[in-house]
Amino acid sequence: MTIMPYQKGYDPMIRLNCDYLEGCHPSILHRLSETNLEQTPGYGTDHYCTEAADALRKAFSCPESAVHFLVGGTQANMTVISAALRPYEGVLCADTGHINVHETGAIESTGHKCLALPGKDGCITANQVAVATALQADDEHMVKPGMVYISMSTEVGTVYSLSQLKELYDTCKQHGLYLFIDGARVGYALAAPTGDVTAADIAKYCDVFTVGGTKMGALFGEAVIINNPELNVRFRYMIKQKGGMLAKGRLLGLQFSALMEDGLYFQLGRKAVDQAMRIRRALMDKGIPFLVDSPTNQLFPIFTDHQQERLEADFKLEFNGRVDETHVALRVCTSWCTPEEYVEKFIEAIKKL
Repeated sequence: MTIMPYQKGYDPMIRLNCDYLEGCHPSILHRLSETNLEQTPGYGTDHYCTEAADALRKAFSCPESAVHFLVGGTQANMTVISAALRPYEGVLCADTGHINVHETGAIESTGHKCLALPGKDGCITANQVAVATALQADDEHMVKPGMVYISMSTEVGTVYSLSQLKELYDTCKQHGLYLFIDGARVGYALAAPTGDVTAADIAKYCDVFTVGGTKMGALFGEAVIINNPELNVRFRYMIKQKGGMLAKGRLLGLQFSALMEDGLYFQLGRKAVDQAMRIRRALMDKGIPFLVDSPTNQLFPIFTDHQQERLEADFKLEFNGRVDETHVALRVCTSWCTPEEYVEKFIEAIKKL
């Protein structure tokens, strides 16, 4: 299915700065439209949410896991973490982790501290977790680690290898920690050409993970998949308390049901990553360096100030930080429906730099 940008009042600026600028995949609109006047039970107890939960369990090979649907990523992260931790516990994460830098203190607002570790290209290691846990395990004057949070893919577009993921999970088990994988972009992570983690691995090597819809073709929505039954006790109470229980819950179920049908979710992830890799090759051919070597839909090339000025005359890119007095790092981000035309035009602009 070819997806073209809407033309009325069309903005001539080509936006490659984000992966949730568009609405949703047409199959979702079709399902929402054709079921619009149906009457269903509320709060995610409808048959569409049941079908979507079954489809997710099948896609990630976790038949015994519990599945819940929430509206957004920050809401999902906050609800999972606050449900899992005792009042005196905090969550270990990379210093670049979404919960640490991009959620306005949402985790801290629930009484739990983000215990940030210096990440290498967005990732933390099992050894870092072990050391941090040992330092803070038996001192009642300090926040006690109770969970480890990682993202797949990370905030800088990188992914954990299978061996890294296994080692993290084993370390968490040894130290009595839960492992939580933020999968807001898990479809893009699984499409990484250098990655070796499968959908089944995601579910196997963590206690709880999310499957993102917002950045992966849905209008909105994140699925929380709980593998460890300890975390599912009264979890719906926590969803309600944190404002995450959507009355018209079937709107979430319908979207995830559509995304999971015939592997669409994973196809959309591959499409975005394929487009990003085309841009990556063009940047490399031009000799443009990267802040991070990312194999997913987020790229972080380093441009001179002059190159940035030329590119941003026609393309909207995200400023990621100044590298030195004359260079900046920008984020180039493809999405599940980035048009071929946009990629071609950006590649041509790169060649002309």
